[in-house]
Amino acid sequence: MSILKIENANVSVDTPLGDLGILKNVTLEFEPGKIYVVTGPNGSGKSTLANYIMGIIPNKDGTIVLDGEDISSSDIVGRSQKGIGFAFQTPAKFKGLTVRRLLELARGTGTKNIGKTLKKVGLCPADYLDRNIDGTFSGGELKRIEIASILVRDLKVAVFDEPEAGIDLWSFKRMTKTFLELNSETNTTLIIISHQERIMALADEVIVIEKGEVKEVTTNNHFLQNLQFDCDMSCDCEGRNNDAR
Repeated sequence: MSILKIENANVSVDTPLGDLGILKNVTLEFEPGKIYVVTGPNGSGKSTLANYIMGIIPNKDGTIVLDGEDISSSDIVGRSQKGIGFAFQTPAKFKGLTVRRLLELARGTGTKNIGKTLKKVGLCPADYLDRNIDGTFSGGELKRIEIASILVRDLKVAVFDEPEAGIDLWSFKRMTKTFLELNSETNTTLIIISHQERIMALADEVIVIEKGEVKEVTTNNHFLQNLQFDCDMSCDCEGRNNDAR
């Protein structure tokens, strides 16, 4: 039984030459409690898919069903209330709020511990909870706080758009561990947009998007093995080209 189902999603933009298709008849199903990584070349439509799921892009064509309910007409607020969370590639700046207040607002009526959640993303509660979110925060700190605002909620589906962007290696290792903990402790479905092989290695399924279409849905092992093969072939060809000069 799927927790999220997308059928025949189409997204296009107007250009001087006519409509340009960004997503083309995308149909996908996501099961409860699994980790999905969506990958593909730059400009292939990955982030557009994430925005489509969250309702940031209005649904004009296609159907999206969450836990048996058609939410195609719901906007970003409605989908958030129904249990979808989203962490942007570039985190929003909630100036004027303390970290504590932001996480309290994100948690709502839930019961997750705010301090423990902040620790999960590698930030010390004593150092951060009562700080005002302002220009003194680095991009990496803002990214981790936004991820914490997703983790503190009780969600059916959590979508992360390139969560590795702008964070240091230690925080990245902590984040991947957090994804596995969330996966083992809850039934939340994780959909992660990423190019990172170490994030792909966490996936139950890897979804490859190319030119707005679903090219492949496969296991992480199969995808990574093929990726290594493609890289080896590329290096081999490059070496032969150099030898021929």
